[in-house]
Amino acid sequence: MTVSQHVFTGEEQKKPQKSGAIKTARLAQRIIMIVVGAAMMSVALEIFLVPNKLIDGGITGISIMLSHIFNIPLGILLTLLNLPFLIIGYKQIGKTFALSTLFAVVVMSIGTQLLHPVHPITVEPLLAAVFGGVILGVGVGLVVRYGGSLDGTEIVAILVAKRLPFSVGEVVMFFNVFILSGAGFVFGWNNAMFSLIAYYIAFKLIDITLEGLDQSKSVWIISDKFRDIGEALTERLGRGVTYLDGEGGFSGDDKKVIFVVITRLEEAKLKSIVEDWDSDAFIAIGNIHDVKGGRFKKKAIH
Repeated sequence: MTVSQHVFTGEEQKKPQKSGAIKTARLAQRIIMIVVGAAMMSVALEIFLVPNKLIDGGITGISIMLSHIFNIPLGILLTLLNLPFLIIGYKQIGKTFALSTLFAVVVMSIGTQLLHPVHPITVEPLLAAVFGGVILGVGVGLVVRYGGSLDGTEIVAILVAKRLPFSVGEVVMFFNVFILSGAGFVFGWNNAMFSLIAYYIAFKLIDITLEGLDQSKSVWIISDKFRDIGEALTERLGRGVTYLDGEGGFSGDDKKVIFVVITRLEEAKLKSIVEDWDSDAFIAIGNIHDVKGGRFKKKAIH
């Protein structure tokens, strides 16, 4: 891949004039998707989980249990219990994240209040756990994808993970073990186990919502037949490749590294293509959270 000097034209100089409209459109998209995500969580809570005495993890789970014990509206508890964490998030993580989270929590709280009088769709705990978990996971995933959060424990987990040798997911899981165990004492152990099912399904759906069903993967290939492999990947997969310069750590020899982004459905075919040209080629494959820009869009294969 060659790199050339960028020459500004009159047309390109006009681009900044469009930035205001682009920013407005992106802001509108963020607001709409956060509202949709928060509304979905409200539906999951009030139509499926809460009527069947099932809980989610984090502050939401604590709010559901306290609402049951003290007969306080769930929406009020969701806002009050998340507020201290939002203040921490504003100071430690950033203004945009904190405001997006506050907006999402308020929409979710209002949604739970409006949906509270509605009768549940099912009183079967397993069905409620499955469908509630699916809707909740997609809703939370949408909010997170567009820059917010629906639970204060995630903010704490982000801060704790910076100071301890644990990932954010591990910290959240640690908190939720205690919270879901508490559901056993409040709602009974059968309900606690159904709550765990709902939590697991939601956890998986959050990942799918964030990464998509057609998850992208980054691939690095080292081979002496890099040119043949690169051309074969372009012709047979329709993917553009990039050749990077590398150096062997042991031998000190110059190496060419092929970099390409594919979908997980194309992984097997990529391995087959590389195997056809060089069975000894080094291949490293990793998951990618998101792909934007460049020429990732697949070309037509003739």
